[in-house]
Amino acid sequence: MQEAEKIWMNGELVDWPEATVHVLSHALHYGTSVFEGIRAYETDRGPAVFRLDDHLARLERSAQMYYMPLPYSREQLREAVHEVIRVNGLQSCYIRPIAFRGYGTMGLFPLEATVDVAIAVWEWGAYLGEDSLTEGIGAKISSWRRIGPNTVPATAKAGGQYLNSILAKIESHKSGYQEALLLNEAGFVADGTGENLFVVKDGKLFTPPVSASILMGITRQTIIELADEEGIEVIEAEIPRADLYIADEVFVSGTAAEVCPVRSVDDHLIGPRGPITTRLQERFFNAIVGNDSRSEEWLDYVNQ
Repeated sequence: MQEAEKIWMNGELVDWPEATVHVLSHALHYGTSVFEGIRAYETDRGPAVFRLDDHLARLERSAQMYYMPLPYSREQLREAVHEVIRVNGLQSCYIRPIAFRGYGTMGLFPLEATVDVAIAVWEWGAYLGEDSLTEGIGAKISSWRRIGPNTVPATAKAGGQYLNSILAKIESHKSGYQEALLLNEAGFVADGTGENLFVVKDGKLFTPPVSASILMGITRQTIIELADEEGIEVIEAEIPRADLYIADEVFVSGTAAEVCPVRSVDDHLIGPRGPITTRLQERFFNAIVGNDSRSEEWLDYVNQ
């Protein structure tokens, strides 16, 4: 990890090495945290955070689902994100806000534990590798199923839930693949370990619905909106595993992964980056750096 100088913690800027929590913090033992993954990109007008309000709104929803009252308003968190980017002098960076149950109580009942909030930023390149954005990745279907919506709220971005993704990620790595794709309890495709999934077939774009036990991705929504502008029909539907093997194109989307083609699934070759993936990639990468006036509202300029 590329360390920065300061981290925002509970309203104060703290030196990176001093941004610590107590070993008996509730979240460390029980996974009681909610978080976001956000990116800021370098533009002609300085660093701009991509869809910051949408991300902070999702953080609020995740916290609400886990009965975690956030001690800061959305506007206060927005200002904190800007502040920590400025103080670290970063033009582009990954942004990690996290709210977690802190020190002071132990046991499964969490409501008496304080809710702490921190925001860290650091430089982070392509999550799945620089070549992956053009060459694509090899993925496998994990033996681990995606957690069901009646097990935990799948639409919340919560720390403890990611143990599910971690098991799948380790499995795919040990098997020699770059990423894992998970099926849901019904046996249909859900998503990747940290990405949403899109399938291209006969010029149409398919993606699993929210009911498939997926996270409502901000980048996923961006791709849906860009596809609509490009005249590409988007269909939210259950996707059987075998449909991935015969797809014209497959790609994943996420804040960390951005828009990344999938070259193969379970050693079934899909092929190099296809034309629709390329079109949507180009629109996305133009939007995030301010080169597309149609997407200007998505950018929150740090120095404005």
